[in-house]
Amino acid sequence: MTGLITLRHEVEQTRFRREQIDDSRTAIPAGTVKSLEKALRAEIRGEVHFDDGFRALYATDASNYRQVPIGVVIPRDVEDVIHAVAAAREHGAPVLSRGGGTSLAGQCCNVGLVLDFSKYLIRVLEIDPDRRTARVEPGVILDDLRNAAQAYGLTFGPDPATHSRNTLGGMLGNNSCGVHSLLCRKSGRGLRTSDNTHSLAVLTYDGLGMEVGPTSDDDLERLTRGAGRRGEIYRALAGLRDRYADRIRRDFPQLPRRVSGYNLDELLPENGFNVARALVGTESTCVTILEATLDLVPNPGARSLLVLGYPDVFATADHLMQILDLDPTALEGMDHLLFEWISRKGDERANLSMLPEGRGWLLVEFGGDSKEDADQQAHQCMEMLKRQDSRPTMRLLDDPHEERMIWEVRESGLGATAWVPGQPDSWPGFEDSAVPPARVGEYLRDLKSLMNRYGLNPSLYGHFG
Repeated sequence: MTGLITLRHEVEQTRFRREQIDDSRTAIPAGTVKSLEKALRAEIRGEVHFDDGFRALYATDASNYRQVPIGVVIPRDVEDVIHAVAAAREHGAPVLSRGGGTSLAGQCCNVGLVLDFSKYLIRVLEIDPDRRTARVEPGVILDDLRNAAQAYGLTFGPDPATHSRNTLGGMLGNNSCGVHSLLCRKSGRGLRTSDNTHSLAVLTYDGLGMEVGPTSDDDLERLTRGAGRRGEIYRALAGLRDRYADRIRRDFPQLPRRVSGYNLDELLPENGFNVARALVGTESTCVTILEATLDLVPNPGARSLLVLGYPDVFATADHLMQILDLDPTALEGMDHLLFEWISRKGDERANLSMLPEGRGWLLVEFGGDSKEDADQQAHQCMEMLKRQDSRPTMRLLDDPHEERMIWEVRESGLGATAWVPGQPDSWPGFEDSAVPPARVGEYLRDLKSLMNRYGLNPSLYGHFG
């Protein structure tokens, strides 16, 4: 009954919000919506939903944004996607691809036709252990890919905390990173999904299907001389690069985790004019992704977790650069509030006795071919830290159950810090800030000062590496 009441409330709120939106905010007129729905039902083998209840379910994601879609299509196959985009184009409707709905900044919400890939387009099509690549459909859950790759001793490096439910298509749209992005760094790759994307099969709004990826000088010359829409697109991209290459090189922030804006730097000659990587992070504004070929990295045979305790979360950044030099596979920071608030909810995982003394902690994971190898790397880190000023307290865990509990606390951060007993409701806001690792401590102190000025008391945690 509770579920029905909640759904009814969502429908009522959706109806109210729809009535408050003026015509300029609705994507297409009501009569055109009915025509679009009819056209979709005639062509789509999958599911077509235009009722208020279903639209309410897709009006939000994990953020505090709400945009009621025109309708929802759950395509059964690629042909359904092609028909849906064609119908949207003929009726002047925007299109938004949606994955697992775990976005924190409204990326899965829009007044458009939503395409949900997470029900049917969920196949890992191929694992190539020699090339270390995986070919996937956009609705594949990240953990499903990782489980398939594990049989070959491989994994996909980027892994958001929502890895058990977020889709690869969503990660491509959002250009996700995650706890174990440092595995990519250890293998000589960048931290982002874009850095670990080989090629994409895409569909443009005007109906052109093509495969995009790295482009040699000879191939680019051939493509820009080509006839038709594909030639037009490549000429436009090459022209964009030529006009702005110097400004891109000069002004793009040099951040390992820069995910804001379009990856125009991937079109530079020194980056191989990689159109696939340029499209990662564009959130359906340029193409609909039909299939992706992703780069995999070796998955460590064993891992060891070293927990470092500091006087506060700001001090956890003091040794980041020295620790990064030792190539950990994960480097996460969190403050005392995260554990305190989870504990208030009666969660046994928030057991401070598992941690070394402190009010801020670093979780430093090392991966090796064996447990002895991983432990040796952790001991090397401990010896290095003993020689530092203001050395932290330390504990090298050897209980798999405790390790799992600590990682679960870190992964539950967003949910754990929302709706805390005795605290005002909180909303996503400054999540996933991106700064150079060398300036994390400075940034956190400034951010906390800003929050204090407005009477806010956030828990500070994240991918400190």
